[in-house]
Amino acid sequence: MGRIKQLSVNLINQIAAGEVIDRPAGVVKELVENSIDAGATKIEISISNECRNIRVADNGCGIYPDDIQLAFTKHATSKLNSEQDLFNIQTLGFRGEALASIISVARVCCTTKTKDCDFGTKVTCENSVVKSQKIGCADGTIMEVNDLFFNQPARLKFLKNPKTEFAYIQELIQALALSHTEIAFILKNDGAAVISTTVNSDLMMRITHLYSSSLINELKKIEKVDAFSAMKLTGYASIPSYTRSSKKSIFTFVNSRMVKCPILIKAIDVAYKNMLPSGRYPFVVINLQISPNDIDVNVHPTKREIRYKSPNQVFSFVQSAIDFALLNSNTNPEPQKQSDINENKQSNKIISFPKTLPQFGTGDNQEENDDVFIEFPAERKIEDVENDFSEETEQKKIDINFEIPSKLKQINVIGQYNNTYILVENDDNLEIIDQHIAQERYIYEKLKKEKKIASQLLIISDVLDVSPEEIEILDNASNHLEKFGYKIEKISDTQIIFKKIPQILSKVKPKDILSELIKNLKDSPENNPDTIEEKILITISCKASVKAGEKLTLWQMEEIVKKLRASKNPYTCPHGRPISHYIPLKEVASFFDRNVK
Repeated sequence: MGRIKQLSVNLINQIAAGEVIDRPAGVVKELVENSIDAGATKIEISISNECRNIRVADNGCGIYPDDIQLAFTKHATSKLNSEQDLFNIQTLGFRGEALASIISVARVCCTTKTKDCDFGTKVTCENSVVKSQKIGCADGTIMEVNDLFFNQPARLKFLKNPKTEFAYIQELIQALALSHTEIAFILKNDGAAVISTTVNSDLMMRITHLYSSSLINELKKIEKVDAFSAMKLTGYASIPSYTRSSKKSIFTFVNSRMVKCPILIKAIDVAYKNMLPSGRYPFVVINLQISPNDIDVNVHPTKREIRYKSPNQVFSFVQSAIDFALLNSNTNPEPQKQSDINENKQSNKIISFPKTLPQFGTGDNQEENDDVFIEFPAERKIEDVENDFSEETEQKKIDINFEIPSKLKQINVIGQYNNTYILVENDDNLEIIDQHIAQERYIYEKLKKEKKIASQLLIISDVLDVSPEEIEILDNASNHLEKFGYKIEKISDTQIIFKKIPQILSKVKPKDILSELIKNLKDSPENNPDTIEEKILITISCKASVKAGEKLTLWQMEEIVKKLRASKNPYTCPHGRPISHYIPLKEVASFFDRNVK
């Protein structure tokens, strides 16, 4: 080992730059956040030379001539005045590292002017050497970063292709535009505008501007305030039938700061549990406003990580706010005016849910509705149920003579299509309901609420062949299976029989029950009881539901729809598949060249 020596300023800055500036998007983030902190209302970002040249121009407050040299020095900032300010961060930046890091890995030119100065300042920086001169220019700041990583060839080799690097930049600007609707953002790539927004305080307007006007019909508004803890959550979350293929459409902000927060992500995941298909994710934009004294953003140089004084309280607050928006709100956000949105007729052809989707299960009749259960097929009479041979425990009656609340009677079932889909006529649309998964949703919620599920004792049971792996799966879940009405007996290393099954499955073949159980339990972690029990409940509700292809009477169809309306989550089945699809009356009329008022 050689002798210890002091590193040069430029080399120190290059080492620090590895934490802050890892790719072109890192440069854009730091410069744009500086523009936001400077009070800019318009920010233009231009990218060229395969993302190695970056220009960020703003109309913010600018930098004073006397401060310009200091601005490019490490740990120099205008955003902190004392140690106490570190625990009350009000700005996006505060560490004073970004500019010093950038000038150590690129050639930088800065042109800036404050409104109360008669002249501007032009600064050129290379290898951490700063030179400045007076110049005439407009108020604000223009930062030009050229030949990024020109002195770090190893870093250049690790960059991805220019299209991918620009995609990172585009995703960053979209996120910043969502969290700062008071700012107009323009993003250009080789001179072509990719993002162009106007100043607008309405988040929904900004979402439709960045994505699609059709999202209006897919989002639920989130707004919750807790005066005691001084927390407020605002934003939008997509209805369960609208999903994306990745988590890139989940945007989480804390005090308008873009963060990667496991607590917020977990709260979103829990709120959408059993609503989304495997591998699909919601579109969510949420901003948590919380006292700066209750968080710590000085965790990592990128300032993307965050710590909370009361993480459990934050988790519960966010989850409950999203739950309320998804399950208890009976209206979608107000449609934007035609003058506000450039309507794309093609993108609006498919609407998953109407503006006023009936929502039940949250009012005074909730308890009554939850206690209602009807087993299909309907030909099975109540006497048959009461005479079933059951275990010694108290048998639960299934009441088919109940009083439907008046609001549930307003259902106009007009028929069944392909013996699988129930057709319901509403005021301004045709609703198509999958009969199997609609009933599956209701049964799942009903069983989940039950403290104990009644069993059916099987006097004679088929001998079922299983593999050693499947025997182990059943053994690991045996306690949970018994809790939900199953009793399985192993008669050999490769054979089992059912001694008991849930009464609701009394007409389902044991072989079919077993195959569905094995399939669902294979994906359940052995050390996660909640997941195992969820899988068992999903299996029961699936096998107990009316099947696709089964012809139903009008009364049976009406009962399924009524139960669906009484469910807490009428959007998706426990597997996450959408239950209903809506075809607007206007779309049908348009096909036949008719006008609908």
